[in-house]
Amino acid sequence: MAEGLFKEGIVGGRLGTAQYAENFSDLHPPLDNHEALVEADRCYFCYDAPCMQACPTSIDIPMFIRQIATGNPLGSAKTIFDQNILGGMCARVCPTETLCEEVCVREVAEGKPVQIGRLQRYATDVAMEEGKQFYSRAASTGKKVAVVGAGPAGLAAAHRLARHGHDVTILEARPKSGGLNEYGIAAYKSTDDFAQAEVDYVTAIGGIKTENGKALGRDYHLADLTASYDAVFLGLGLAGVNALRAEGEDADGVANAVDFISTLRQASDLSSLPVGRRVVVIGGGMTAIDAAVQSKLLGAEEVTICYRRGQEHMNASVFEQDLAAANGVVIRHWLQPKAVVAEGGKVTAIELEYTAMKGDKLAGTGETVRLAADQVFKAIGQSFEASALNGSGPSVAMEGGRIKVDGEGRTSLAKVWAGGDCIAGGDDLTVSAVAQGRDAAESINRALIG
Repeated sequence: MAEGLFKEGIVGGRLGTAQYAENFSDLHPPLDNHEALVEADRCYFCYDAPCMQACPTSIDIPMFIRQIATGNPLGSAKTIFDQNILGGMCARVCPTETLCEEVCVREVAEGKPVQIGRLQRYATDVAMEEGKQFYSRAASTGKKVAVVGAGPAGLAAAHRLARHGHDVTILEARPKSGGLNEYGIAAYKSTDDFAQAEVDYVTAIGGIKTENGKALGRDYHLADLTASYDAVFLGLGLAGVNALRAEGEDADGVANAVDFISTLRQASDLSSLPVGRRVVVIGGGMTAIDAAVQSKLLGAEEVTICYRRGQEHMNASVFEQDLAAANGVVIRHWLQPKAVVAEGGKVTAIELEYTAMKGDKLAGTGETVRLAADQVFKAIGQSFEASALNGSGPSVAMEGGRIKVDGEGRTSLAKVWAGGDCIAGGDDLTVSAVAQGRDAAESINRALIG
């Protein structure tokens, strides 16, 4: 094991086979029946539940926990799915520590919240394992809706539209459906191919047809959809990756963190995945944490996250930062990339400049530090690629580089709605994308039934 660990360069096979399986096992193992009952009994079932107010999908959290406590996990699952049909994945990946659990009365009083996320997983797992479907497709309305993107927003919209009896066609550019849930989150947060199991569960309602490998702007245009369908929902997500804007960032060994995570999620043999001995991740969000932790779990000897501001400014939650530290990842603050150092075209180090606040602006101090590295990951945010919207017909109004929508998800074009990470004001959370897809579907339904 040690021999593989200390190999120079970007290589695979740094660990033994059994170690990979252990490293990428479930981050939060599911609660068993007894544990779920004990945890549910800790809930105060607050009348004006702050946890419910903090949930972007407004799940009735006290209700679903009470149903678990009274031995009714299926009823609990329905309470969850009524508001969030992707409640199973959200229970795994939602930053509950900064949403529902952060405002839990027990967290405020004792520093130990009710484990709402794990209880949600318990209930939804029971329903999905039993194949329990709580909803049926209404009689066909004869209306057709195109959903662009099979990510959380698109799936939530499609399911709600099918419940109303509309014929839905999902057009997804990638080979698999699921979007961020399939390609964009750490492997230890969603094990046993759960993302695809959830896609199957959601689409089992009927009335939903999915066409994979169909990309907007390449295989069809928005004008084609508005001409052929009664309504269109855009759940495009974010495809662009922000550049480091550092000299030499094209060197061999510099990669996008999102691509690394995607490749890892689709790998059947983790030992085949190459990773550097010394890895530096640039960024301060969840993607940076996921890339850094997984690099360590693949056998990287030294992994460092460099963020241009202070710890209190990081988008990654304190829990995620602690997770990184617990896995041996070093997080350094007030550093911004200046130049990637390469020899023979391959990364050997990265030069960073210390930063400081000057007034209300972040600025470099002129002092630099060099970190040895054979692999550098860019995790400084993603951008919306609006080029897919071009082609024919009038353009969609944009705001801040993303699609502008009103309170119901309507875009500037008639018959076109949008939701998820592609819209202005989105917070890049799975649970928020689900809420936006669900609510846009209700708006579409109102428009279609007149």
